[in-house]
Amino acid sequence: MKPILYSYWRSSCSYRVRIALNFKDIKYEYRPVNLINAEGEQKQTDFTQLNPKQEVPYFVHDGHSLAQSMAILQYIDDVWPKPELFPKDPKLKSLCLQLSEIINSGIQPIQNLNVMKTIGKRYAADDKEKASWSRYWIVEGFKALEQELIKTSGYFSIKNTVTTADLFLVPQCYNAKRFKIDLENEFPNIFRVYQNCFELEEFRRATPEVQPDSPQKK
Repeated sequence: MKPILYSYWRSSCSYRVRIALNFKDIKYEYRPVNLINAEGEQKQTDFTQLNPKQEVPYFVHDGHSLAQSMAILQYIDDVWPKPELFPKDPKLKSLCLQLSEIINSGIQPIQNLNVMKTIGKRYAADDKEKASWSRYWIVEGFKALEQELIKTSGYFSIKNTVTTADLFLVPQCYNAKRFKIDLENEFPNIFRVYQNCFELEEFRRATPEVQPDSPQKK
């Protein structure tokens, strides 16, 4: 049976997994979960029973179910090992994880949908204030990532081979552009790697706007 990916078109965490599945040419079933419809389909009983954290992505394969994009990516790389997304060399792998975690732990969770909703409810923040909050944390994280890429990057984040680090970088750049961050001038190394990734069809086919549940597809 084909793997199943529960996804939302604009979820950056789901975006990472979509790139991986494309990159390894894995055919999968896409099951959309609308995170903003009413109170959000992720909060409905059926989905909560699947994933008590009420988040996407959620991945099902061969009777095995996983939440959290890093765990899903590691599983995909273990089960479908070629082409590899986590380098085998311990030093390169540690660098790959470091770059990924700058985004996975240090940027994305601070400006995700749940945080934005909570800021609005608790502190009466309007859309302008929430956007400012998101821009601040993206910029702070990208300052560090920019400097790390000076040391690690070639054509991609880790030398000249696509790795998981690129799968985290591209969706976060998508978010940065949504919040009007000038990547080209403020973060030229990040922008260069981002542009290089988009030369590959695997990245382009994972773009939010071309997903089945994107409003642009309807």
